[in-house]
Amino acid sequence: MYVVATAGHVDHGKSTLVRALTGMEPDRWAEERRRGMTIDLGFAWTTLPAGDQLAFVDVPGHERFVPNMLAGVGPVPAALLVVAADEGWMPQTAEHVAALDALGVRYAVLAVTRSDLADPGPVLRAVRDRLAGTTLAGLAGVPVSAPTGQGLDELRAALSDLVGGLPVPDTSAPVRLWVDRSFAIRGSGTVVTGTLGAGVLRTGDTLLLHTAGHGDRPVRIRGLQSLGRPADQVPAVARVAVNLRGVDRAAVRRGDALLTPSGWTASALVDVRVDGDLAGAASALVLHLGSAAVPVRVRPLGGAMARLTLDHPVPVAAGDVALLRDPGRHQGVGRVTVLDTDPMPLARASSRPPPVPASWPGPRTGHRTRRRCCVAGASCGSWSCAPPGPAGRPRRSSPATGLSIRRLPSGSGPGSPGPSPSTAGTCRSRPARPSSRCAPCSAYPIGRSYRPWWRPRSRCGTGGLST
Repeated sequence: MYVVATAGHVDHGKSTLVRALTGMEPDRWAEERRRGMTIDLGFAWTTLPAGDQLAFVDVPGHERFVPNMLAGVGPVPAALLVVAADEGWMPQTAEHVAALDALGVRYAVLAVTRSDLADPGPVLRAVRDRLAGTTLAGLAGVPVSAPTGQGLDELRAALSDLVGGLPVPDTSAPVRLWVDRSFAIRGSGTVVTGTLGAGVLRTGDTLLLHTAGHGDRPVRIRGLQSLGRPADQVPAVARVAVNLRGVDRAAVRRGDALLTPSGWTASALVDVRVDGDLAGAASALVLHLGSAAVPVRVRPLGGAMARLTLDHPVPVAAGDVALLRDPGRHQGVGRVTVLDTDPMPLARASSRPPPVPASWPGPRTGHRTRRRCCVAGASCGSWSCAPPGPAGRPRRSSPATGLSIRRLPSGSGPGSPGPSPSTAGTCRSRPARPSSRCAPCSAYPIGRSYRPWWRPRSRCGTGGLST
């Protein structure tokens, strides 16, 4: 079986063309049929002249339903781009093509509908010119007219050539079935549907149901259907309906996923490469991966690299391709390629502790050298660390660093003749208020803060003032 998703501007005849090719009604809702406009995803299938089974995911073309369109296109490897001969290239045509290009869809067929109302030649040439430089460059174009049947046989032949060139799916890969629809059937329970891109589903298998914000839970496959027929197993690529045992219908929604246990890791922090312009984009965007639409915050890392903080964890792997979209501007930002699903934490340059010198300053410069408090590796800016003194001197040690910290004997200071041998190499500081501490980091280096008398207040490394 092969799966193809439609794409194109609203009212360019996508559903009409699918209806003419399959003989099935792709619009599932009565309101869609009454208005003559697709609102949500529709599904239909047919048998090609070569005997291959081809399933269609019919997507809406209106700009208000672009998230629904992306949920249908995300897991699908090929597309049927529809452009009307009497209208040509339109805004939603451009947005759908940009989405297909960002998702890396390289296999498609162009159908120029309403060719009985206008000459399809100029539109064919204009669309091919606009597709130059995208992943859809050089696709085959067929003029058709669904009401009259003109060009339908040629379109079926072009679709046969298309599916014949699709890559062979990996049936040994772990399953990740993105849910695009869920419903309940009396006597059977909850059923979820989706496009299986890799792996094999079998009746009786135990999978993990990953739901947004609720983590993973094991579920058992009670039954399978593909193209309306029961099946014991369904290999990729396929449209499949999965009957789950013991799952409430309200617990599953679009964007959730069925996963092979131990095959995927859910992450809410990923490093990515963005093939697009992040300079003028907002920091709060939406990541479209599979059928999921996840709010994210973007932190540029320089160049094309960025770090995404997702609203909730999603099953993702290095190499996944997704679309980053700005819902406020109703436009895509660019293609996202996942590089790392468990990145190292980032730290600001001002919060990094200063390097520890190999040797302490001499006796004449020791009291003038600023030493920062090192509690649990932090740098709070206190002047309290002293180098190791002569043997036998009383001292305190920081539990985090082991550095010697001690008070100076009375009588030492800027007016004194200089450090004596007994006090050489110590930090010339005296206690400030008892039990005072650095407000930002709340660190007690030696039980109380110390402040040099020649500088009334020292600035903490975290941005505050030590008191």
